Amino acid sequence: MPASDRPETVDLFIIGGGINGCGIARDAAGRGLSVTLAEQGDLAQGTSSASTKLFHGGLRYLEYFEFRLVREALEERETLLAAMPHISWPMRFVLPLSPEMRFDTDTPTARLLGWTMPWLRGRRPDWLIRLGLFLYDTMGGRKILPATRTLDLKRDPAGGPLQPRFAKAYEYSDCWVQDSRLVVLNARDAARRGAQILTRTRVTEARRDGALWKITTRGPDGPQTHSARALVNAGGPWVEDVIRNVARINSTEGVRLVRGSHIVTKKLYDHDRCYFFQGSDGRIIFAIPYEQDFTLIGTTDKDHHGAPSEARCTDEERDYLCRFASEYFVRPVTPADVVWTYSGVRPLYNDGAKSATAATRDYVLSLDSPQSGAAAPLLNVFGGKITTYRRLAESALSKLGPHFPGLKPAWTARAALPGGDFPTDGVAALIEALLVKYPFLTKPWATRLIRAYGGEAVQVLGDAKSLQDLGRDFGGTLTEAEVRWLVAQEWAQSAEDIVWRRTRLGLHLSAEQIEALQAHLAAAHPARAPERAAG
Repeated sequence: MPASDRPETVDLFIIGGGINGCGIARDAAGRGLSVTLAEQGDLAQGTSSASTKLFHGGLRYLEYFEFRLVREALEERETLLAAMPHISWPMRFVLPLSPEMRFDTDTPTARLLGWTMPWLRGRRPDWLIRLGLFLYDTMGGRKILPATRTLDLKRDPAGGPLQPRFAKAYEYSDCWVQDSRLVVLNARDAARRGAQILTRTRVTEARRDGALWKITTRGPDGPQTHSARALVNAGGPWVEDVIRNVARINSTEGVRLVRGSHIVTKKLYDHDRCYFFQGSDGRIIFAIPYEQDFTLIGTTDKDHHGAPSEARCTDEERDYLCRFASEYFVRPVTPADVVWTYSGVRPLYNDGAKSATAATRDYVLSLDSPQSGAAAPLLNVFGGKITTYRRLAESALSKLGPHFPGLKPAWTARAALPGGDFPTDGVAALIEALLVKYPFLTKPWATRLIRAYGGEAVQVLGDAKSLQDLGRDFGGTLTEAEVRWLVAQEWAQSAEDIVWRRTRLGLHLSAEQIEALQAHLAAAHPARAPERAAG
């Protein structure tokens, strides 16, 4: 082809639009690299929108001696709070204590105590939990978040929803995050720094051609060919498929696909704290206030053997979570209380652990660069937690650094994401300012907008002087003005993108309202309309 028609060569081509791929794209673009990212579906359509929505160190990982992972995650909590105070915030977790609590005998800690103190075999004593929480409070250099305290559940309101047999609890700090919005904001920041973000674009082939990668994609505009100096495989649950069937590389490394399912029930209690429950099988679950009117309960750990896109919360998993929660709450949780379920597949590095629960949650970055670096490098990303995505991105750029001698230094720590350039305690002031500027909003509506868009909420609403100026009302405070913003600024194309990933309003809308939104999108943006209606 003529030189003018040849595809531009970028420094980095990234496969995967989940949190790891978008985090790497943002970091790389901010360091001066040219970046293209391709995602086969919508941003965060896979695992990154199906988490438990927590920035947390992983208290239970201490039992597996994953100290580096926990310390890194704890350090990141406050770093990330400073960068995204609109979509993340501190929460307090109540961990009830009971004499019936047991060790999971598959953990290194349990085996160690069983060997050294046989009289403790099978018991998880209070002092051990308190020791773990002491480490949790101190390992990460906590400054913003309050420390652990002991609760008398007979006096504290947190004891009200629990069975009377629970008299004592520890209360500690972790953080909430709107996971799919985190992904989109990283993609937006990457794009405004020069990255090209391609959604609904599947990579069908990647092959080395000397010092470059030649990548073939199929997207809305048909087949395209791209050229890149380095390739990053952040395919999440599809990372192994990319290695073998896209790049066609023989590798002994692989992923262990672990399904994590959640249930959402009618609101189970009125206060704003979360619960950390321990089961007799060694598993733990959380019960978390969710979207004002609901309670989120999860998660399970099941090896997943089907396609990642087919992950669903099974009736068995739903019933397990209901029984688990019912061991703690006064009022039993039944399947009739469940209003929605979701499930995601965690792409854990296959370390040969005996069970899905015991498999490492740490990330592994594997650089494939044959001929001592003479050929174009491939970086495969295995595992990872949403809490450590930024550190993973820094590590990825460190791995690739020798291939880009002029790479700028790390920069993302506490760098605000779009809409997040305000103090960590500034949400209330932003809500009040929004209500003054737009007096036709209700406070819950203004709160939702600030929690989604932060300082950019005024750009979403524009010059509106009344409700009518916002255009069509789709229900649940979703208006035409917000829909236009999401389509123009956040790659939203379908009702599913908007109500389940960009806004989480799906729980507040009827099926008919969602279908009406889908019809509106198809009419207003026919080139963007997906093949099926969202549900």
